Amino acid sequence: MTAVIDLIELRGLHVVALVGVLPHEVAQPQPLEVDVDLGIDLAPAGVSDDLDDTVDYGAVCAALEAAATAGHVALLERLAAVLVDAVFATDARIATVDLCVRKLRPPVPQQLATSGVRLRRDRP
Repeated sequence: MTAVIDLIELRGLHVVALVGVLPHEVAQPQPLEVDVDLGIDLAPAGVSDDLDDTVDYGAVCAALEAAATAGHVALLERLAAVLVDAVFATDARIATVDLCVRKLRPPVPQQLATSGVRLRRDRP
């Protein structure tokens, strides 16, 4: 099998979800940002110019939003894993997922712009 070197890049998907262990994080949804790279062979789409030969990134964004808002998770690490699974479920041609999910309002007293988790996974 040839190594996948092509990527579809999705940046800055904003979702609101329940994630965290502090009381206000359990009770109040918070803004998150998701970036994802989809590893897929894009050669067929480059030749055909046909949507059927690539991944519908609108469907990926919808799956990410649905997974993020499905219910409370305590850890950002768990949410990232759930999101990766949701991406793989959207299209069997996705070979790899590199996903970052960030809290836009980290619950720390210091001046911290974001806190996040990045996962890199090959299709199981």
